[in-house]
Amino acid sequence: MKRHFLLGALGILALSAVPSLAQEPVKLGFITKFPVPFFATMENAAKDYAKRNPGVEIIYGQGTSATDIEGQIAQIESMVTRGVQGIALTPVDPTVSTALDKAVAAGIKVVLMDNNIPDWSGRTALATTNNFAAGKIAGEYLKTVLTAGDTLGILEGVPGVPALDDRVKGMMEGLNGLDVKIVGKGATNCTEELGINVALLTKNPDLKAIYAACGPPAAGAARAIKNAGIANDKIVLVGFDFCCGEEEALKSGVEDASVAQFPTKMAELGVDALVKSIRGEKVESLIDSGAALVTPDNMATFK
Repeated sequence: MKRHFLLGALGILALSAVPSLAQEPVKLGFITKFPVPFFATMENAAKDYAKRNPGVEIIYGQGTSATDIEGQIAQIESMVTRGVQGIALTPVDPTVSTALDKAVAAGIKVVLMDNNIPDWSGRTALATTNNFAAGKIAGEYLKTVLTAGDTLGILEGVPGVPALDDRVKGMMEGLNGLDVKIVGKGATNCTEELGINVALLTKNPDLKAIYAACGPPAAGAARAIKNAGIANDKIVLVGFDFCCGEEEALKSGVEDASVAQFPTKMAELGVDALVKSIRGEKVESLIDSGAALVTPDNMATFK
């Protein structure tokens, strides 16, 4: 009996000598797509998270554009070389999954943010806006201000990127039942320059509405409308992201509404899920960070 008690006591002492996994420091990589305010906000949120959690070290990387696939692959490979235990990533294209496979094979946890990589099973979690549901918000708004037979032009983001495609599909779903005429679509690579230059207005001088699936093209479309001398009440402009010049466009009355994501919340939830998974805690595989309609009347609450 004494021997059993002694062994049990020694076992308790041995367990208590093992440091709690939750207290061990963790080293993460945090990679965003390209330099726009949305991703700067995400990076700042990750930095704030690290300040509040001294055991969390984060190193940062970013691509140069919305199509910088090779740059993002290089960032992933660099993070692996630098010994991170996890990577939080906004994937620029599904083809970066090959580099992520190598990371996962090396024992690194991966949390995707902003958009998913379809059919890739290596992720621990996805922290994102439900882009289809968010696009539907835009479509439902357009349905309230358009009538049957009105013309609509669509400024796409990067065709083939699921999150951006879902914003267009969701918008069309939100229009459900309203017979509008889609007179043109144009890829913008989520840049303001292509938002200005896509020839929706020149080809369709009587265009009634424009939907932009990213913030910079929405701002570009606002500039194009202003440059063309079109009165604010003659065309409806709806954007997505509420960033990159959209606030000014809403204030001026050129833009009518935008769908806001919550990049701070997205980054915090993504990093927190990554830290918890590294420390052996269970996390949800899909984490929705939400979206909301922004108009001139309520935009002050989204600053």
